Parts: sequence; structure tokens; C-alpha cells
Amino acid sequence: MATTTKNMNKYWRVGEPMVWLSGASLAITLLTAVILLAVIMMNGLGVFWPAELHRLELKDGSQVAGRLMKTEPTVDGNGLRRQYKIANRDMYGLDFRWIDENQIVRQAKPKQLLVLERIEHGDFYGELQSLVINGARHRGSLADLDEALTAVNKETDGLKELEDKLNDASYQMEQLRLKELKYRYKGLADSDSEMITLNQDKVSLDKEFRQLIDLQTRQTARAREDKAVFTDVSGTEKEIVLADIFQVYTPNNMSAGEKMVFYAAKLVELLVGEPRESNTEGGLFPAIFGTVMLIFVMSLFSFPLGVIAAIYLREYAKEGVVVRIVRIAVNNLAGIPSIVYGIFGLGFFIYGIGHSIDSFFFPERMPTPTFGTGGLLWASLTLALLTVPVVIVSTEEALGAIPREMREGSYALGSTKFQTLVRILLPMASPGIMTGLILAMARAAGEVAPLMITGVVKLAPALPIDGNFPFFHLDRKFMHLGFHIYDIGFQSPNVEAAKPMVFVTTLLLVLIVLIMSSVAIYLRNKMKKRYTFGTF
Repeated sequence: MATTTKNMNKYWRVGEPMVWLSGASLAITLLTAVILLAVIMMNGLGVFWPAELHRLELKDGSQVAGRLMKTEPTVDGNGLRRQYKIANRDMYGLDFRWIDENQIVRQAKPKQLLVLERIEHGDFYGELQSLVINGARHRGSLADLDEALTAVNKETDGLKELEDKLNDASYQMEQLRLKELKYRYKGLADSDSEMITLNQDKVSLDKEFRQLIDLQTRQTARAREDKAVFTDVSGTEKEIVLADIFQVYTPNNMSAGEKMVFYAAKLVELLVGEPRESNTEGGLFPAIFGTVMLIFVMSLFSFPLGVIAAIYLREYAKEGVVVRIVRIAVNNLAGIPSIVYGIFGLGFFIYGIGHSIDSFFFPERMPTPTFGTGGLLWASLTLALLTVPVVIVSTEEALGAIPREMREGSYALGSTKFQTLVRILLPMASPGIMTGLILAMARAAGEVAPLMITGVVKLAPALPIDGNFPFFHLDRKFMHLGFHIYDIGFQSPNVEAAKPMVFVTTLLLVLIVLIMSSVAIYLRNKMKKRYTFGTF
């Protein structure tokens, strides 16, 4: 008995239970993360697979065509019911329908059933009846429809090129308008040479712009002349303009290889395509680009500021009441709700600094704001303030973990304090500093509340980077994956139809964080190998 008690006391004294508890906590955390990723992937990525369409005949004589989404017990528990995506939203008013299995008389998978991905109103399920080409209606096959869509897509591509020219002309007109405001503000009259030249340029550009508008109107009318007539499973006809059709395919007639190619193409579209149908379909490139740019610009501000502040507090500031108060403040800042930072960013950066910049550099444009409104710059600065305490704390801890003998040895060899800092301390602390940057990027990527106040929007008309001077437009609003999740998940008019895109966007956000963090971790590990010391 005494031996057992002695062994138990030793067991608790050496901390063995804490080791097992830490290991169990780590295992549970990793398992939770894996399950979370699995749930997100299962609910999100499956939406792009061209699943087969079912044609159902019900007891009441009606027919339904749809894609089976899930099966669950009925409310009374006496049977099963199925949820089908029936599409044809503009005809039925809903995308999904629950059907009890005992109401199904017959079901089949007709090979001729088409899926039309449309620019608006979601998908359409049905069969092709005829084509209306150049005003003449005739019966056509799927091959004829594909040929007609190819011709319409060529015209649409021409319209996109024309739209780019219109955007360039519109940008030039806006620049002339701003230049005119500047001249008016300086008091120049219409008789002055600068104003005469400006007016001549405006007349010439306005004429070119009107010609482009007329050309666009004619080409748009021509592109929308060709149509196709389809019928749903109940026989109701629906005429659809070919220019409104994004893609057509027959899932019941596709082989496994064709489905895999289709699936890969949809994943590529997700990464490089533009959103459509209120952001619930199409690609996510603007949101991906905005998220990456936000993290990058935020890091340019928070990383140097946090490292410099930590160096001063650890290496140069004399210990005292003020330094202790600053450290307490830094630690407390890390726990302030993010929405508070958003309100601060709105008041200080946008209404304060932004309005001052407009008053000093762009007085002729007032009261229309240039920097006195939300944009990428102010959102990045707000998130930099949000994450800089993390960088400060991690950098201080990394510098404090370096043994005092390293400093003293450097001083003994004749190095100055600055030389010791740059050549000894910072290289040895770099793994810990990179840890702070990783944590800062991960937190900034997932924040949404401050961005909703300081610059993020549902749909940005232009990216922050383009071919117009100064090429990098920090004053522009932008899209963000986190806000995209909130928008389509809670603000979409059809939440059920948008649910798969919510999971896909969540997965993309997680992957972006993992990729950027992995790069930082790789760099940290290289630094650790080069400057390793027992404390890291």
C-alpha cells in the first residue's frame, strides 16, 4: 500500500497527467479541425458535380424533374421524403421541393433532359423544342443548340471588348471632369487656353463615347435576337434568349470521364470567374483577390509597426510605470471586440484622416469624397491596428527568450547596441516574430465586422489593381470572402439555394489562410534551422 501511494505521488509530481491531458486536448483539436474541413468539403464541393436528373410521376398526375439533394424521415415517421432541386425558379417560384416517397408512382432518368445554367433566374431543367435563329423558328437538336450558343458567345466576347473600350472612355471622361473641377477651383475662365483645350478634348471624347454606346446598343440587340424554346416536364413552354444561357449539358447522358472534366472546369471557373445571380453562382475571383490584397496590405502596416514597437519596449524603454501601462494596454487591445476597431477606423481613418486628405489634396472635388469614404487602405489600416498587439506580444516574447549571455558576448566583442540588435537578436528572434505574423494574418483573414464599416461591398465594379494610373487604387472598395459568406448566407433572397456556395466560400477562405500560413511557417522553419538556439 505504501509503495502504491509513493508511486502515485511520484506520478502526479512529475506531471504525467498533464502530459496526457495536453496530448488528449491536441488530439481532440486536430480531430475537430479535420471533421470541420470534411463537413465543409462534403457540403460544398458536391454542388459542382453534374448529378443525374430524376423525372417523377406523382399520384396526382403531375410530373416533376429535379436533382435529388437528400432523403430523410417524414414528420410522422411513417415513411421517407426526398428533397429535389427542381430549378425553373422563374416558372415555379422556388428552387426546392419536398416529395413523400409514397406519392411517387414512377421515376426515370431521361437522357434528353437538359440543364441550362442561366445568367439570371438560376438553372432550368427541361427539353429542347425549337430554335429561333434570325427570326426563323425550326426544330433543332442539342448539337444545333451548341452551335448557336457558340456563335452567340463570339458576339458576346465582342461585346466584352466593346465594354472594355467604353470603360476606358468613361475613365478618360471622368479624368477630364476632375481636371475641369480643378481648373474651376483655381478660377480659370472658359476663355483660358487650358479650358479651351479641355473642352475640345471633352467634345472629341464625348463623340467617341456616344459612337461606342450606339455600337453597343446595336450589337446587344443583335446578340439577343436568337432564342430557344424549351419545355419543362409538364409541357409548359419557356422561351429563353441564347445570350442569357451560360452553359448547357445533359447530366443523364454524360460518362464518368465527361463528368470529371466538367467538374474540373467548374472548379477553375470558381477560382477565375466572375460572380453572377446575386453572388450565389459563378466564380469568386474578385472576392479571392480582395481577401489576398487586404491581408498583404495589412501585413505591410502591422508587421513593421508591431516589430518596431516590441523592439523599443524590450530593448530600449526603461522599466517603469509607463512601460508597464503600455504593456497592459497592448495585452488588453488584443481582447477588444473587432467591431470596436471598425467604429474607430470609420471615425479616425475615414472621417478624420480621409476627410483631411480630401480637403488638402482634392478640395475641388468636395463634398464628393475621394479618401473620405471606405476603401482598401482604411480597411487594411483598421485590421493592422487589430492585429498589431499580436505581433508586439510575440516579438517581445521572442526577444525575451534569447539568453542574456548572447547580448553580453556581443557587447564584449565591441558591438554597439544597434549592431547587436540587427545582427544577433533579430535573426535569433525571427522564428518567434514570424509566428506573430502568422497569427496576425490568420485573424485578419477571418474578420468581417470591421470591414463592413470600412470598405467591403457586396459586388465591386472594379478591382483595386488595373491598367490605369496609378495602377494600385487604395481608395477603391473591394470584395472579401468573409463578407461574401455573410452576404449569401444571410442576405440572399434564396438562402437554401445559396447554401452550397456558403460552404465553398468557407473552404476557399480556409485554404487561403492555410496557404499563406504555410508559406510563413516554411520561412519560419528555415530561419529556425539557421538561427536555432535551444529556446526556440
